[in-house]
Amino acid sequence: MDTTTRAAYLARIGAELPAAPTAEALADLQRRHLRTVPFENLGIHLPGQLSLDPADLAEKIITNRRGGFCFELNGLFAELLRAVGFEVTLAGARVFHGSGLGPPQDHLTLLVTDQEGVVWLSDVGFGRFALSPLRWDSREPQADAGGTFRLVDAGAEVEVWHGDTGAYRVDPRPLPLPDFTPMCWWHQTSPKSHFTRNVMISLPLEHGADRVTLSGHTLIRTEGPHRHEDHIPESDLLATYHQWFGITLPHLPTYP
Repeated sequence: MDTTTRAAYLARIGAELPAAPTAEALADLQRRHLRTVPFENLGIHLPGQLSLDPADLAEKIITNRRGGFCFELNGLFAELLRAVGFEVTLAGARVFHGSGLGPPQDHLTLLVTDQEGVVWLSDVGFGRFALSPLRWDSREPQADAGGTFRLVDAGAEVEVWHGDTGAYRVDPRPLPLPDFTPMCWWHQTSPKSHFTRNVMISLPLEHGADRVTLSGHTLIRTEGPHRHEDHIPESDLLATYHQWFGITLPHLPTYP
């Protein structure tokens, strides 16, 4: 990532260039990214095909101020972290679906090494998840604004748990971004993928685990123990995309 793109990316998430690749800098970048770049699947329901080319990701997320899903968001965030001095490994993960696990490379997450040599699990592409990086070498509960998380050894892999719910199981072996292309294609084309069945956009709000999500025509706001749902008429959807998520589109996506 060149310095011009790096500066534009930092401006997109409202961050300053870190003085050094510290744990604190990583946490700040992750939290700012999560609160400004939506987790969304609109591109699956718009003309064209999703691309994992870094230049295409930069155009979509930085220039066009869009969001994306894990392969896009974590793929580009890894480029930013490297550009500010972190060591980053792209790691494949299998997502928990009920009592089972999805296929390899079902999810892309990041293992990030700071200047002290400490490795962190950093993820800006899983929707409702930890707002701060999780320490990779700790097996103790880790308190986060998004809840309590635990990392549990599972042979050569590591499971990530959010409270009593499994999130995903990480294979820590490094992979290049193109290795995620087959699963990226599957998630945007298969009728079995939950991303092809509905349109959704989601962002954390300013406090703790508070969140705003648009699922189809339903706007859901969770604020502490309170959950508010509003039906959004089709004529108001484009304005809702912009008001709550900063996304501007010329026309609505189409989906089954």
